[in-house]
Amino acid sequence: MSKLQLGQPAPDFSAVSDDGQTISLHDLRGKWVVLYFYPKANSYGCSIEAQRFEASLPEFERLGAQVIGISTDSEAGQAAFREKCHLSFPLLPDPDHKICQAYGVMGGLTSLMGVSGRASFVIDPEGKLVYQLHNMLHTVHVPGALAELERRQNHA
Repeated sequence: MSKLQLGQPAPDFSAVSDDGQTISLHDLRGKWVVLYFYPKANSYGCSIEAQRFEASLPEFERLGAQVIGISTDSEAGQAAFREKCHLSFPLLPDPDHKICQAYGVMGGLTSLMGVSGRASFVIDPEGKLVYQLHNMLHTVHVPGALAELERRQNHA
């Protein structure tokens, strides 16, 4: 699992979300973007993490950031996850692992099971990667991304 370098352009992608929206990183230029990858929709840790992102959406929105969740689950799996967890941010299915591979989140034991690792990324309005966290703990990604957004915007 190779990590991306901070300051480099974030890998572009275009994918259809579980609710039919086409989401392209290029189209989000001018906004802060928080991408978070999770191993398995509807699993215990992933459900808690998604609900924490949802509960923190007002903070992310205050900071001008779009949250996007990505996993190797199917569109139907993502849709069921959205409904179960009452999520309002986009979820991108990545069953062919192309986005996960571009962000270096496939590798180790999780990829042997066909799922991504848990990681989060903050991408600045110019499309550059400014933060990444690869950690299987579901409790650290929301506060980490929020802290980085606050830090970056308070020093701008």
